[in-house]
This record gives sequence, C-alpha cells and structure tokens, in this order.
Amino acid sequence: MPHWHDIAELADIVDDLPRFVAKLQQFAARLQLDTRPLSADHISLRCHQNTTAARWRQGLEQCATLLSENMINGRPICLFKLHQPVTVGHWQIDVIELPWPGEKRYPHEGWEHVEIVLPGDPLTLNARALALLGDQGLAQPGVVVKTSAPRGEKERLANPTLAVTDGTVTIKFHPWTIEQIVASEQ
Repeated sequence: MPHWHDIAELADIVDDLPRFVAKLQQFAARLQLDTRPLSADHISLRCHQNTTAARWRQGLEQCATLLSENMINGRPICLFKLHQPVTVGHWQIDVIELPWPGEKRYPHEGWEHVEIVLPGDPLTLNARALALLGDQGLAQPGVVVKTSAPRGEKERLANPTLAVTDGTVTIKFHPWTIEQIVASEQ
C-alpha cells in the first residue's frame, strides 16, 4: 500500500503539513501548553468544496482504511486509519478526520486541528483541559475557547469537546479516543 505522501490526490495536504505543524507548535507555546505528555488522537482537515473533499477521500482510500462515515451536524464526516501515520511534531497520528464542507468557511483549506484525549469523566473534561493551559495564553487577543458536544447519529458515548483556537489552528480536547467513539456506534 502506498504512503500517503506519495498519492497525487493528497499532494496539497502533504505540502500543507509543515505550515500546520509550525502554527500548531507556535499556538501551543502561546497557550503555555506542554504537548509532550499528551496523546493526539487524530488530525482533521477542512475544505470549502465538495470536489476537494471527494479528491481527498479518493486519495485516503489508497493509503488508509475507512473507519467510519457518519452524519454529524448535518454533513458527512469520514474517519480514515492510515497505514503509515502523519508526523506532527513528536506525535505519530494514524487517524484523519475528513469532513465535507459545512456552513462555516475556514480561512485555509488543509490541516485545521488536532484532537487530544484526556481520559476521565466527561463531566470534568473542561476543567481538566483548562488546567493544562496557561492563564496568560487564554487571555491573549484572538484566542477563543468553545465547548460543544458533537454527536454522530449512532454514537452512544457522551463526547464533550473543549476547543481552543486562534482562528488559524485549533486544539481540541475529548475524554474518548475516536476509535472508542466509533466502537460505541456498533
């Protein structure tokens, strides 16, 4: 099976990865977030056009296994498990989230966020995630914290999300791995 770096349909996201990694590391530093002890569960793409999402899907089908395809917040989202992981800083991430375009327009097509798992009680996720972030980092202009609870049609686990963004890159925290969420749908 080919490496995701070598697939023509994915050339733009191969080229975009260094930008994303640099922005992610800068943002984590601004937030005073030490990512070394944390586990990045999956990485997500964003695009504006259905044709881009379809091309990325076609590329990912050549180097990954489709874990899930689900309707979430009114749009399809596919999860792919790569045969060779994406290297993001010190992380080796083997699951890619590919959402089709929704109502929101993102400033950039390509890599948009990583999702970090903080195992434990879903009710304490926000407090545990915020405890990892420096007060000075959260108080900076342009830094936005948002909570949500996205749900797939068949999902059985409560999966709250705490997202921190600067509008360019986002770090999300969840209590479960994406594979645990997918397993809960069975």
